Amino acid sequence: MKTRNSKSLSIALLAGLLIFTACTSSGNGSNNQNILVKMETTMGDITVKLYDETPEHRNNFLSLIEDGFYEDVLFHRVINQFMIQAGDPMSRDAVPGEPLGSGGPGYTIPAEIVSGIYHRRGALAAARQGDQMNPERESSGSQFYIVHGRVFTEEGLRQMAEERDLDLNEEQKELYTTIGGTPHLDNAYTVFGQVLEGMEVVERIAAMETDDRDRPLEDVSIVRMEVID
Repeated sequence: MKTRNSKSLSIALLAGLLIFTACTSSGNGSNNQNILVKMETTMGDITVKLYDETPEHRNNFLSLIEDGFYEDVLFHRVINQFMIQAGDPMSRDAVPGEPLGSGGPGYTIPAEIVSGIYHRRGALAAARQGDQMNPERESSGSQFYIVHGRVFTEEGLRQMAEERDLDLNEEQKELYTTIGGTPHLDNAYTVFGQVLEGMEVVERIAAMETDDRDRPLEDVSIVRMEVID
């Protein structure tokens, strides 16, 4: 992928700003933390809140929604107790067994990794290529994942942190032993939102039987997304 140039990025940011302005003028107030998106899927609806601490990711997501980019794309990678991933436009009408996960809008987004925003259960985050190919940790222009994760015991979390050489603070320890999530992704991927309603849908998708590429054997797709009041 190539990094989005300044002209196209400006267009996406403007589009996102226009959507945000429309939302606030319809009664959401002046705080853009109130921007909510309903994701209608073939398994049920998921409502997410977008963070204003990650404005480029938020505005890009809104711009793609406005363009209908996510309509009919699959959740093409699903790993129980980890995450569910979507946003590859090549997944539309993909035949069973077709390799997926490399598609996108043709650009990446600079990382917006914010200290204190963690991969808790229900976190909405941007997928990306690995560090070896992508040392700047730029995000995919369209692919995202929702954290399913798991709740750790204190001992299990300690062992995992030691194995992965993680330095977890007290807030993270409390979070991952109560709410759960995927702590090894913290400070490595951009988290730009959080599920407010519909985690039971995430649960159902995460529990689906998958093939050896982690694609569900039964297709589950995004019908559409919309900004809601």
